[in-house]
Amino acid sequence: MAKQLAFYFEQKHCVGCKTCQIACKDKNNLAVGQLFRRVSEQEGGTYEKRGAAVIPRRVYAFWLSISCNHCVNPACVEHCPTAALQKRAADGIVHIDQERCIGCQTCIKYCPYGAPQFNPDTNKVGKCDFCRDLLAEGKEPVCVSSCPVRTLGYGTLDELREKYGALNQTKGLPNATITQPALVITPHRHAISG
Repeated sequence: MAKQLAFYFEQKHCVGCKTCQIACKDKNNLAVGQLFRRVSEQEGGTYEKRGAAVIPRRVYAFWLSISCNHCVNPACVEHCPTAALQKRAADGIVHIDQERCIGCQTCIKYCPYGAPQFNPDTNKVGKCDFCRDLLAEGKEPVCVSSCPVRTLGYGTLDELREKYGALNQTKGLPNATITQPALVITPHRHAISG
């Protein structure tokens, strides 16, 4: 593989506005219930009761913005019975050949990130394709270009790791050793120690 494209997520500054999620949904004209990028809140903390009062202790909230992570070892590709899911050799983008997809949803079962989404109208599965069409025009993926706080970015996995470190999982995400996601995260302070 020439290079592995990856997403960068600066979690510590994400405000959970869901602009990336909406931009992706609009660009891909997704049906109700389908999301190729999802933003979710993670919260926690403790409290102490003093008589009738409840005193919060170390209460926190942070957000996750997750799409397909175009994993180094994608379980969806490995288990697709028709080879509809493919990993491009040139850049590591995992995409679905809609002509080959039979809608069996095996990829949904094996993806730990919930990236593949079944469309009951077409009886096929779709997912983030890293905005291949925009990349071909020299543009950024729509989730990256739409983020008002600039918490999303992309580049090659090696460059992102060199610049930001190699962290690719935080609270709320599955164990990264399962598929080795092409994702680099600058975490919220409670996403690691929480």
